[in-house]
Amino acid sequence: MKSARPKVLHEVAGLPILGHILAALKSLGVGKLVVVVGPGQDDVAGFARGYGAEIAVQSSQQGTGDAARSALPALAGFAGDVSVLYGDNPLLTTATLETLFAARAAGADLALMGFKPDDAANYGRLVTLANGDLDRIVEARDASIDQKRIGFCNAGGFTLDAALLRMLLGELKNENSQKEFYLTDIVTGARKRNLRCVAVEVPAEDVLGINSRIELAAVERIMQQRLRGRAMLGGATMIDPDTVWLSHDTKIGQDVVIGPNVFFGPKVTVADNVRINAFCHFDDCSIGERAIVGPYARLRPGAQIGRDVHIGNFVEVKKSVIEDGAKANHLAYIGDARVGARANIGAGTITCNYDGFDKYVTDIGADAFIGSNTSLVAPVKIGDGANVGAGSVITKDVEQDALAVERGEQRQIPGWAAKFRAKKKAERAAKAKKE
Repeated sequence: MKSARPKVLHEVAGLPILGHILAALKSLGVGKLVVVVGPGQDDVAGFARGYGAEIAVQSSQQGTGDAARSALPALAGFAGDVSVLYGDNPLLTTATLETLFAARAAGADLALMGFKPDDAANYGRLVTLANGDLDRIVEARDASIDQKRIGFCNAGGFTLDAALLRMLLGELKNENSQKEFYLTDIVTGARKRNLRCVAVEVPAEDVLGINSRIELAAVERIMQQRLRGRAMLGGATMIDPDTVWLSHDTKIGQDVVIGPNVFFGPKVTVADNVRINAFCHFDDCSIGERAIVGPYARLRPGAQIGRDVHIGNFVEVKKSVIEDGAKANHLAYIGDARVGARANIGAGTITCNYDGFDKYVTDIGADAFIGSNTSLVAPVKIGDGANVGAGSVITKDVEQDALAVERGEQRQIPGWAAKFRAKKKAERAAKAKKE
């Protein structure tokens, strides 16, 4: 990845790669999660612990079999089935995992995921018996010419009884070209005991691994297609789906219409019957029923948009509650504020919420009208039904139903503009004559 960040912490749809796998396993109700990390990968360990996983450290790093053996102490006393999965398969679905578990439940001693890639060059080949059961796995670098013609390949994930796993891992040897302990050799160990091994074919995209930024982008595209499809099947309309980018946890209601070029960061919830116009950007916010947002609107963390609210072009909202029916239709910044029901925020209005050290709250009452080009210097409160005249800088509270105006007295000097123009023309003429 050519990155200081561990591979499994690079994000797909706003969630680290590892998080997708852990989330899928938790949704299936697995009893125990163990994540194997390398020495010093405290950030990976910390992230995994957030999902309730135990951590095992692979200190020697002598191959995939060695990695799996590193997890055995965490499984001490555990009885039941164990699944071993790779940490860089974020597209792995619960349906695919259930297929794997079902094969084991149907009587296989070891069930393994296989797939048929377009190009099998670098994948281990699955050698099967006449009855279709799995006989062994041959790594690509060790495969014969005939074995390389096999199109059914090892996807890397399998499940078996915990006691059997301990036994097979203990027998692994590093007698191969890489002098590593291959996890795939456990199939050979199981077959020597005349145990039944099966390989279930799973969708190739479900087991795509990530080893470069190019592969990360390819997986992101597939994930986005899945998320868009899920949203549209759930009742949302996307005018140009390929330009809408969703996060893993985006929640979109029914009869929502989303215009082109809209980006959803993590923790965004959109209620029913919302219209989102083009070129909007959302992070950690909520949008209430029948709201209209955009175009070119930005909702930052903590923005809570109520029902029937209008947030228009070039309006930014941060850590603010916009109550039902309020409107901010153009060119405004609303930060650390409450905007009461049915209030109107005029063009060019800003809440001055930061003094360079601390943030302060602006409270705007219901049915208030804030004129264009107004600066509300927090902390300040605008009462219900109050009006603020355009161009005002409000530094003091405004009472309910009052009018507040703060602007310099307008002066007029007759004929000044004509005299100014004549002066400038004369100066230019004199300069041109000298040249």
